[in-house]
Amino acid sequence: MKEISRLIEFIISLDGTGNKDGVKQKVVQQFKLVRDRSVFYCDSFAIRFSYTSGKSFSNTVLSLSALQKYDSIPFIVCIVTPEINRLLLANTTFLSKISHSSQELTLYNIKGSFNGSDIMKEYQDIPNERDNIIELYPFHEEFSFQENLVRLVEATNNISPTGKRFSANEENIKTIIDSVDRANKFNNSPDYAVLKRELDARVKKYSQEIMVASHIENVNIRGRLIEYLITEDDDDLKARLVEEINEEYSQLPKFTTQNLLGDYKRIFNDYNTETDVKTKVIILNSNPKAYNIDKFLEFLSQDKSVFLFFFVGINDVAVTNTCLVSVFQKDLLGGTVYLRHWAGRNSRGVTQFMGKVIDQLLVEQRQDIDVEKAKAFLAELIKL
Repeated sequence: MKEISRLIEFIISLDGTGNKDGVKQKVVQQFKLVRDRSVFYCDSFAIRFSYTSGKSFSNTVLSLSALQKYDSIPFIVCIVTPEINRLLLANTTFLSKISHSSQELTLYNIKGSFNGSDIMKEYQDIPNERDNIIELYPFHEEFSFQENLVRLVEATNNISPTGKRFSANEENIKTIIDSVDRANKFNNSPDYAVLKRELDARVKKYSQEIMVASHIENVNIRGRLIEYLITEDDDDLKARLVEEINEEYSQLPKFTTQNLLGDYKRIFNDYNTETDVKTKVIILNSNPKAYNIDKFLEFLSQDKSVFLFFFVGINDVAVTNTCLVSVFQKDLLGGTVYLRHWAGRNSRGVTQFMGKVIDQLLVEQRQDIDVEKAKAFLAELIKL
């Protein structure tokens, strides 16, 4: 994000210019940006310039189809005013809906444009402004354009294209709440050590390939590829992936990962475990996606269910450490963020982890669960 920091500093230095074309010309020249109609871009970011004489900003910004081309890098709106140059992140994660000519918007028909008023003014209580862009962007990296499109279709046209809200009866609720006690017992059982040993062995077998794959810039491809190497058993496809990764992944074979709650299923006599694998590049600021709340509650409503996360820490030279923790681990639970704007008629929404908590867990290897807080957390999710 060094180039983003440099962009922010440069635009701040132009405060008070009050001339959109003048600011635009200087930024384009300074960063050698390429023009695509109203958007200017480079490898590190894309930017759209606008002007307003007051505090409000409701101008039409861009079509959703045009934004799709730049949604994998920071998309920034620079609003030139007489006093300061405001900056807003306007990737799909930070849009509340689509406003203009959007009546025909569906998952398969990307129509419409968004206005300045459709850009969220804050995200998870963090103001969407120039001082917070570097902090905010990692929230977006974990979500693809397609995932955000599902949310925007429902928010815009009140159409729920996918998803099913889990409806819990009294028996379900008891089993869900009891899952905290199951998690505690599993942590102290020999089965925990077996699961950790199995996952560590898979990481060790492909440690070189995981290291190489960690340099893939696209967060979604990087995460899915490492997840596949660790959890899947298709040795032929793995061999092809390994070969291509070691040749700088110029043309990866097609591989798919299922959109399930966990990536690795392991059944023991007393526990049915699902483990979600997450890689954490230590040198990068990232906030990994956590889980779909309805899928989470539905799984925990089953007897013997135990849900865990397996974090793989990577720095710029090696796999540094791994950590297997319950979803209810005290620090992890405290670092779980509920993305309320993802909730809809047929969904309780999704959650996300604060990356700094995962960095801490990889070092400290803490397994403690605050049982009462975890049960209260589940009760709140059920009520959503």
